[in-house]
Amino acid sequence: MAAEMMIRGGGASSSPPALILTSGASGRIRAIFSPRALRSLLTLIYAFVLILILPFRGRRRASSSEKKDRDEMMKQEIIICGGGSSSSSSSSSSSSSSQQKLRKGSSTVVMRVPSAMVSWRRAAAMDHEVAARRALSIKRVLEEEEKCCLVRDFSLFVTARGDTVFTQSWAPPSSVKIRGLVIILHGLNEHSGRYSDFAKQLNSYGYKVYGMDWIGHGGSDGLHAYVPSLDYAVSDTKSFIEKVVAENHGLPCFCFGHSTGGAILLKAMLDPKVEANVAGLVLTSPAVGVQPSHPIFAILAPIVSFLLPRYQVSAANKKGTPVSRDPEALEAKYSDPLVYTGSIRVRTGYEILKITSYLQQNLNKLRVPFLVLHGKADTITDPEASKKLYEEASSVDKEIKLFDGLLHDLLFEPERQEIMEDIIEWLNQRVEKF
Repeated sequence: MAAEMMIRGGGASSSPPALILTSGASGRIRAIFSPRALRSLLTLIYAFVLILILPFRGRRRASSSEKKDRDEMMKQEIIICGGGSSSSSSSSSSSSSSQQKLRKGSSTVVMRVPSAMVSWRRAAAMDHEVAARRALSIKRVLEEEEKCCLVRDFSLFVTARGDTVFTQSWAPPSSVKIRGLVIILHGLNEHSGRYSDFAKQLNSYGYKVYGMDWIGHGGSDGLHAYVPSLDYAVSDTKSFIEKVVAENHGLPCFCFGHSTGGAILLKAMLDPKVEANVAGLVLTSPAVGVQPSHPIFAILAPIVSFLLPRYQVSAANKKGTPVSRDPEALEAKYSDPLVYTGSIRVRTGYEILKITSYLQQNLNKLRVPFLVLHGKADTITDPEASKKLYEEASSVDKEIKLFDGLLHDLLFEPERQEIMEDIIEWLNQRVEKF
């Protein structure tokens, strides 16, 4: 693997590659500007305007039976039986408790979710699809715990908005002394469980690892891969970091972020209270520089994302833009039901544009130590933007590595082992100074 260590940032290339709007492989935006797609979009906008000018009739009062149904939805029970999952109502008084109750067995796990997690205003988000994703996330944690000598666990926490966020952890066996903490934040369209192999390697070096599925991803609430606001993810990340640090007093805490996850972490680190809790930041292919393929999108995006936030942009299929040169890694990614492979939604794309624009204007405010790694052949996020991050950040301790020929998903490239070793070496050097 040819790697280049950057001591000083180089100049931006004269013709940066065309980039897509998302950090996932399914988000090309070009198709929205085809005549056919534009006609469809204008038709939808016209229909929406017609609806707005119709007489407002107000909200129909809920009947007593609807209220009863709604109250039942406030009490949720997720049951995992073998490889399947289902959800059922429970009127037990224990369902309103603030404690999660789990029963582990060889074939059955029952989790009662407190009613506070499923208020009637969030009931729409807690549909069968969300419950199935959460059940699968939990099932994978429990299965891996049985197979490995590591300590695997998961937990749920409720945000100030009322959303339930799924988190998980990997801890080394009791014979290994814990030296530090690493919090993993995944990229768009994926989930924290994809980094289990990386977490296990970190465990072997004495790091306890935590992962959080941000809103709309993995086992967390929300329409799959729909992001109403990336500030939600930033806020949840801050809360999660605070929680992890409080539970592991005295241990240095590092954060790892991939792609959009890296952008979320960077914005979180601009908060001095969060920065004070973090000993260092590792970023792979961070979404610091992402541009729409056509300038008109920057004009249309705010309007369309407001009127039709969930509108799915016709995009190239998942195989159109390779993110790894390893066929097995690609097959594993796109056959995973927790990985979103549909077309990007307008609001999600707009939120990515917003956070990258914000970061570009505030890179000089970053002071936390960091290591950034990027493949030069990445067509999803811009390697030149990572160089700009390195050059403009105020961090005294900062390092960048660029890799010839490597694509977007660095930890799923054929050279993944060498990249993991680079990251662990960087962490070890800073833990020894702690």
